[in-house]
Amino acid sequence: MSPVLPAFDPGDPSWRRPPVTAKELRTDAILAAVLFVGALLSLMLYQVAGVYEDPAPMWVSLIWAVLITLPLAWRRRWPNIAAVVVSAAFIGGGELRVPELLICNITLFMALYAVGAWVDNRRTALLVRCGIIAAMLAWLVLAMFRQTTDPDALEGFSRVGMFSPLVAFLMIQILTNLLYFGGAYYFGDRSYASARQQALLEYRTEELERERERTAGQAVALERVRIARELHDVVAHHVSVMGVQAGAARTVLDSDPRAARDALANVELGARTAIDELQKLLHTLRENDQADAASLSASTLGLGAIATLAADSTASGLPTTLEVVGTPTEVTGLVSLSIYRIAQEALTNARKYAGSAATADVRLRYLDGAVEIEVSNTGTVPSKPRAGGLGHIGMRERIDALGGTLELGPRPRGGYLVRARVPLGRPVDSAADADSHGASDAGASDAGASSERPPSDASTPRSTR
Repeated sequence: MSPVLPAFDPGDPSWRRPPVTAKELRTDAILAAVLFVGALLSLMLYQVAGVYEDPAPMWVSLIWAVLITLPLAWRRRWPNIAAVVVSAAFIGGGELRVPELLICNITLFMALYAVGAWVDNRRTALLVRCGIIAAMLAWLVLAMFRQTTDPDALEGFSRVGMFSPLVAFLMIQILTNLLYFGGAYYFGDRSYASARQQALLEYRTEELERERERTAGQAVALERVRIARELHDVVAHHVSVMGVQAGAARTVLDSDPRAARDALANVELGARTAIDELQKLLHTLRENDQADAASLSASTLGLGAIATLAADSTASGLPTTLEVVGTPTEVTGLVSLSIYRIAQEALTNARKYAGSAATADVRLRYLDGAVEIEVSNTGTVPSKPRAGGLGHIGMRERIDALGGTLELGPRPRGGYLVRARVPLGRPVDSAADADSHGASDAGASDAGASSERPPSDASTPRSTR
């Protein structure tokens, strides 16, 4: 099971440590009990060693042992209270001459450490620790003053000279206490910072995992869209041609059987071609799970096949001319396939919607740093976009992937125009990106039909990216 993560980024200043767990509370309780037993043993040993000539009564020492150790059982749940109680017991034990000098130093260090490690309000943690340290240092100074002013105290240290053995001893006491309290303060802060860093690492790891899952899902969705686009282009084109030829065969079946046979032969040829392309597409998908858009074409279709496409369009009843402008330039397989599919979709739409008397012109232009395909047709334009069409969506997706521009819409002099330009070897500038993305958003409402029509007041083809 994954760890419980904070509800917000641990880098936020309002981050709080996770609540103390039951296991941690049990550990603290066991630790406090062990220290209590250790304090009792230490009391007896120091009592026998005679550390004080007139030590505190045993019942006082027992109460002191409870106050100096057992509050550590709540050092993570209520660290401030535990530290204050332990500190007060420490000073009280010194004033009452409780014969114990080992366990009390350990418990005071742990109590100060817990404040730095577990108090989420860092200002409170600072004030509590500074208050305890100031009280301890003040008590130390008072004790040193009493020792230096008592002729009978510290008899083993000479008081002669500016830097006497007594002064050296007192300075050792001061340095020891500074290191003691400074260590408790520092390590407490480091523990809190370490816990925060660990929480931040877990948070970032979980974020990366969610992002990885999101990216994987998006990759699957994009792959499905790409496959669907290829299937649409293959099926829509060939089925459209087959429909036109079948309709022509039905019309002339009685009056011109030979023409009907030719039309049915074209239907058969179109069906075989469609099946062949679909089989190649499926074979490519089975062979390579990482197939790119060019390989998903399942064929060698590209710029070289546009002439055949124009000829097939003419044979299907839409007289189509092809003009190549400029010197042919080598392009990638993806660019070549995309341009072919755009021309194919444009001619398919023209056959379906322009009318029986329509004609089409295809112009393939090799420009400086770009290649452009333009398909225009005469005839009628649907007054309303067809709901559910995917043709224009597919064209836009292909052009977006290549960083090109797409223009489509009714022509002022009649008919319809599709023009796609793809840059070769250099990115489109940012201004063009911004303009084209805006135009794409504006045209989203009519992107659902394969023969969408721009708003009725449009006099020129729209540009989108």
